[in-house]
Amino acid sequence: MTSYQGDKTTGFQSPAQDYVQPVIDLAERLNLRRPGIYPVRVVGQALAERGIRHGDVLVANAAADPTAGKVCVAFINSDVILATLSFKEDTWWLRPTRSEPVAVAEDIEIWAIVEALVRFQV
Repeated sequence: MTSYQGDKTTGFQSPAQDYVQPVIDLAERLNLRRPGIYPVRVVGQALAERGIRHGDVLVANAAADPTAGKVCVAFINSDVILATLSFKEDTWWLRPTRSEPVAVAEDIEIWAIVEALVRFQV
């Protein structure tokens, strides 16, 4: 079986030939092979108002520095949460959607900063 290759046909060349795009490699585009970069699947609707929905895949960078306004993946006790980061009065704060802000302390870890979102369903 032969697959179609728009740039290698015989006979009349398609006028659309100039618009043939290469296959998109998501691992390359999202830099998933770099150390410290992890895909994380979202469970729940915790940050729906930020456009993050159940089933989305987030690209999390564990080597990134915390930045106010960014979404992060954090550990509180043994729970994994998504929250928006803020910095106030020399303290980092996690701002989950459905609960009160939490000051980052010794028992809380900001594990990674979300750098991209991939959605497979519309």
